[in-house]
Amino acid sequence: MATENALYTILTEKIKQDTLVLPTLPEVALKVRSAADDPDISLNYMSEIISQDPALSLGILKVANNAILGRSIKAETVPQAVTRIGLRQIKSIATAMAVEQVFVSHNDIVTMYMNKAWVKTIDIASVAVSLMDFYLKDHKRTSLTLDTITLAALVHNIGVLPILTEAENHPDVFANPTFLQQAIIKLSGKIGGAITRRWGFSEEFTLLAESWSDLTVLPTEVHYLDFIRAGAIYHNVFKNESTKEALLNSYTKKGILPEADYMQTDEFKEKCEAVKAMFI
Repeated sequence: MATENALYTILTEKIKQDTLVLPTLPEVALKVRSAADDPDISLNYMSEIISQDPALSLGILKVANNAILGRSIKAETVPQAVTRIGLRQIKSIATAMAVEQVFVSHNDIVTMYMNKAWVKTIDIASVAVSLMDFYLKDHKRTSLTLDTITLAALVHNIGVLPILTEAENHPDVFANPTFLQQAIIKLSGKIGGAITRRWGFSEEFTLLAESWSDLTVLPTEVHYLDFIRAGAIYHNVFKNESTKEALLNSYTKKGILPEADYMQTDEFKEKCEAVKAMFI
């Protein structure tokens, strides 16, 4: 118990003093984001940047060829994929594809926790993107976009990383996974907000990282939070049945779901699996 309390105290103090070591965005993602902000950037130059990273190149091709984009002709090269996705979306998509690279550790136990966190992130993202695609078909004038929800869903739980990294220095804490989970619940939102700010993301992404699990924050209008929370409901992150029912009913009223049990249909499950193929 002493070690558990010490770890919690260390985390809290480091957050207060702004000394907690935060993960850095992969270099290729930084290059893509910088290039995308250049008004004179060309598709060819963007393709050259992405092609320098084999994993990102493969990820971009997967996204470009995913059925969710509705294209029947397969993109076989990075330039073709970048052209299909477009410069406006490539900034978010490339960043999202690179995020997996920060879920790494040299400690076997920490690696196990990070792998679980990444798998859960992909699960939630697949639901969020699938629902967004459904929503956009009937709400073409909305400002919400698929590329934004893709990035938002893949960074929504980024705050778990420094907690796991810090716990690596206190091995005894792994004897009690319950405590570690409580530390994540209590602190990951605040840490996630710090990470997204450090990475230069907009306040919109910071809000998502800080508030996705805080159900006192309830947007009245359709919001990216709704789609991420729907994914959390689907994968049983939220445990309270009455809370889940209330959220699902509100999403039905907002037009995010055609009916409260839509996510249990075979049609939706098949769509989620297709979207998940982009990330694995």
